[in-house]
Amino acid sequence: MAAEIRIGTSGFDYPEWREVFYPGKLERPSFLSWYSSRFDTVELNFSYYRMPEARQLEAFAAKAGPSCLFSIKAHRSLTHEVDPSGWKDALAAYREALWPLSRGGQLGAVLFQFPQSFHYETPRRRYLDALLKGAEGLPLAVEFRNRDWYNNRVFDSLRSRGVALAAADVPDIPGLPPAVDLVTAPLAYIRLHGRNGEAWWGSDAAARYDYCYTEGELRAWVERIKGMAPAAARILIYFNNHWRGQAPQNATTLKALLGAQGLLL
Repeated sequence: MAAEIRIGTSGFDYPEWREVFYPGKLERPSFLSWYSSRFDTVELNFSYYRMPEARQLEAFAAKAGPSCLFSIKAHRSLTHEVDPSGWKDALAAYREALWPLSRGGQLGAVLFQFPQSFHYETPRRRYLDALLKGAEGLPLAVEFRNRDWYNNRVFDSLRSRGVALAAADVPDIPGLPPAVDLVTAPLAYIRLHGRNGEAWWGSDAAARYDYCYTEGELRAWVERIKGMAPAAARILIYFNNHWRGQAPQNATTLKALLGAQGLLL
């Protein structure tokens, strides 16, 4: 069980977490410093909506301190709104922005999260191949929302590139990915989105993450993590059920459960 395990949340800048996680009078510029005193990794999601800038990430790294690892979601121009003539320039800009984290040893992973509409078809397979080649040298994780990508050909390809297949905890409803705890790289990556199946396909995208894991569900994840640990050097785990501060609550519980079994270094 030599894997380094780190646990955090997807995002940290949520004013609604006041009184639940953050002190009520804590100003938003101090959120990250407070967060990093409780968790040693965070997944940044803002980078999906707007291209990150190096100076912004450098400021984040300074606020969080050198022991905090950042994983960062790829911009939508690389996963959801791909322009065949412009994505290489977007990737170059994205890579340039990550330099402060890479230089300081604080880059945990780059997450390429693809939508369900990203089908397992030849043009998309070729694009993914080119994208991963263009991002070579970065710690990479890929999350598929279309279950057709879950096949041995894809698994072998990720292994050959040293790219992590993100294990996604989602509701058990038709159309969503299967539960696969497959380690395809020295990095293993886990995202817990919640299991609110009733709201998943609803018009309110935020409501799908309104879910609080029970201790029993988290204990089951402890066993799954134990199964992944022998094959990984590092496991990054992020709770994306950010509604009403449930993510830091569940992350704290999982840390305690893993710590009680001596699984946290």
